[in-house]
Amino acid sequence: MEENVTNIYQHAAVHPDARIGKNVKIGPWVTIESDVVIGDNTTISANVCIMSGTRIGKNCQIFPGAIVGAIPQDLKFDGEETTLEIGDNVIIREYCTLNRGTRANYKTVIGNNCLLMAYVHVAHDCVIGEHCILANNATLAGHVEIEEHVIVGGMTAVHQFVQIGAHAMIGGGTLLNKDVPPYVRISRYPASYIGVNTVGLRRKGYSSDEIRDIQDVYHQLFVEHRNISKGLKFIKETMEDSGKCQRIFDFVRASKNGIIKGLNRRK
Repeated sequence: MEENVTNIYQHAAVHPDARIGKNVKIGPWVTIESDVVIGDNTTISANVCIMSGTRIGKNCQIFPGAIVGAIPQDLKFDGEETTLEIGDNVIIREYCTLNRGTRANYKTVIGNNCLLMAYVHVAHDCVIGEHCILANNATLAGHVEIEEHVIVGGMTAVHQFVQIGAHAMIGGGTLLNKDVPPYVRISRYPASYIGVNTVGLRRKGYSSDEIRDIQDVYHQLFVEHRNISKGLKFIKETMEDSGKCQRIFDFVRASKNGIIKGLNRRK
């Protein structure tokens, strides 16, 4: 362990082989195992357990009771060397449980500038992009992939292998077993498209024209055609191409799980 560490509480248990950066604060009753890397200026609060294979970036905050880098809850796991990789400026609130990968991908990844609120669970082999927010009790099963700037509402459960596109917003309490394309809002039961995430897109600097183009694409996919293959064909043949539209098109075509349902007008 490097000597440039500051402020390790006397009752913390830090393995001598852990690599700790500069100005790291480690609170009471923290356990840090071997084969752990913690970046500069990170704060680890009381009763946190950071287990072998964990890689934590700079300027992170980990709140009391979090279990970071535990082995996967997967019966196929056979002790292989895998990692949990956490980016810079990540906030992990109370009692989150974050598992490392299996031999499928060998790592679980949480990107820069993410916020994981209390009791979030991230299972093995998940990949979370930058600037994502997972609200209280959100639960990700194994192999879930989330692109950048996604908000997942509290009490949401995401089935294994589901993919969520960039800038999507998932309503609280959603049970999600299908893929979610970029830029949309999802809610109801079963999980359904309820519109484009216009507020979120405006906050990220998207212009009115860009948002209108995105709305036109989803109108064809979910309202006019109500059949994804026909909607994609219509979009490709008749609508003006743009980077945002192409991203939607590519995501939907590549989906292996099928995408969420269209707008349900039934009362």
